[in-house]
Amino acid sequence: MGFPKLNITVVGLGKIGLPLAVQFASMGHTVLGADVSARTVETINAGAEPFPGEAHLQDKLAEVVAKGLLLATTDTAAAVAKSTAVVVVVPLFVDLEGIPDFGWMDSATKDIARGLKAGTLVTFETTLPVGTTRTRWKPMLEAGSGLTEGSDFHLVFSPERVLTGRVFADLRKYPKLLGGLSPEGANRAIKFYRDVLEFDERPDLARGNGVWDLGSAEAAEMAKLAETTYRDVNIGLANQFGAFAAKTGIDVFQVIEASNSQPYSHIHQPGIAVGGHCIPVYPRLYLWNDPDATVVRSAREANAAMPAYAVGLAKGAYGDLSGARAVVLGASYRGGVKETAFSGVFPTVEALKAEGAIVTVHDPMYTDDELHRLGFEPHTLGSEVELAVLQSDHAQYRDLSAGDIPGVKVIVDGRRILDPTAFPDARFLVIGKA
Repeated sequence: MGFPKLNITVVGLGKIGLPLAVQFASMGHTVLGADVSARTVETINAGAEPFPGEAHLQDKLAEVVAKGLLLATTDTAAAVAKSTAVVVVVPLFVDLEGIPDFGWMDSATKDIARGLKAGTLVTFETTLPVGTTRTRWKPMLEAGSGLTEGSDFHLVFSPERVLTGRVFADLRKYPKLLGGLSPEGANRAIKFYRDVLEFDERPDLARGNGVWDLGSAEAAEMAKLAETTYRDVNIGLANQFGAFAAKTGIDVFQVIEASNSQPYSHIHQPGIAVGGHCIPVYPRLYLWNDPDATVVRSAREANAAMPAYAVGLAKGAYGDLSGARAVVLGASYRGGVKETAFSGVFPTVEALKAEGAIVTVHDPMYTDDELHRLGFEPHTLGSEVELAVLQSDHAQYRDLSAGDIPGVKVIVDGRRILDPTAFPDARFLVIGKA
C-alpha cells in the first residue's frame, strides 16, 4: 500500500522538474516547487507555463495551481522543511572536456540540507556520474543537516527518462528506475513513486511496467548513462556507415532499413548533429568515470565532427565558399523544441564562416531578436542565398521549396526531411547518400 497524501518538494522547475511537480500534484498531493528564478516562480503561481512546447502542461498546471495543490517558491530550505519527500531535478552542466560542473547542484543540495528533517526521503533525478549520490550528496546532506542517512533520512537515485515535449506520456510509458543507499530507502522510494506515478501496460516487458529497484544507487546512475550513451554510440556508427556509403555510391538509408528488418539490428539514422541536454552530454559523464572507454570516446568524436562534415559536403558541391551567402535552417537542437543546448547550429555556423561564407540562421520558433542574442544574423525566408544547410527537422521545413530560398545552388539536408523535387535547379545532398 502506498503513502497517504504527501507533502512533496520538487527542487528545480525547469522543463523536467515542473512537469514532475504538476504530475505529483495531479495525483492529489501537495507540492512545493522550489526554483532560484523569482520570475519562474511568479509565472507558475499565476498558473501560466514559463516555457512553451510541453504537451498538456498549461492545462494541468492551471488546474493544480487553482486547486492549491502546487505552490512555487524561491526558498528551498523552507519548502523542504515542510515536506516528507524531496525530488531534485537541478541541472548538471558539463564542459567540452567532459568535466561536470556541480555548482548549481551543490548550491541546491546545501539548501536542501538546511531544511532537511528526520523522516524525509530525498531523491535525485538529475543524470549523474556513477557514485555521485553516495560520495557527494550523502556527505553534503549529512553535514548540512546534522542527520544520518539510512536512519534519520533516506537518499535514493532515480533517473528522469523523459523527453521534453512529451514528459507526461513518457512518465507513463517507461519503468521508473531507482536505487537506494539502503534497502529501507529503496523500499520507501518504491512506495513513493507508486503513489505519484501511473504506468501504461507494457506486455513487451518481462518484468512489467512500474517501479524497478536496481539494487543500488550506482546501478541506477549507470542505467541512465548506459541507455543514453548507447544512442550516441549507435548514431556515431550510423554516421560512419553514412560517410562510407556516400563515398561508394550506396544509399545508406536503404541499407539501414534492410539491416533493421532482422530483429537483432537496431541501427539509428545518420545526421548533421547530435544535440540536446542528454545524448551529447551523458557520454561525457560516463567517460569521466571510465576514461578508457574507447568505443564511447570514438563515437562522441565522430558525432561532434558531423557539422564540419556537412559543410565539407557543401564545399565539395559548390566550390570555394568565400563570400557565398549561406543559410542554416534551424537553430533548435531538434524539431519542434525551442532549445539550443549543444545544438548543431553552433558548429555548423562556425564551419561555414571558417570557409568564408556569409551566414544567416532561420528558425520558425525564434524571433530575430532571439537569434541575435544567440549570436546569429537572422534570415528571412524568400531572401536569396547560394547555399542552404538544414540543421533542425522542424515540421515547418518539410514543405520548403525553391521559392523559399531563391537562388540556392546547393542544399545539404542534414535531417533527410526535404523534398528534393521541390528544388529542381539545386544540387541536393543528404548525409548518407551519394
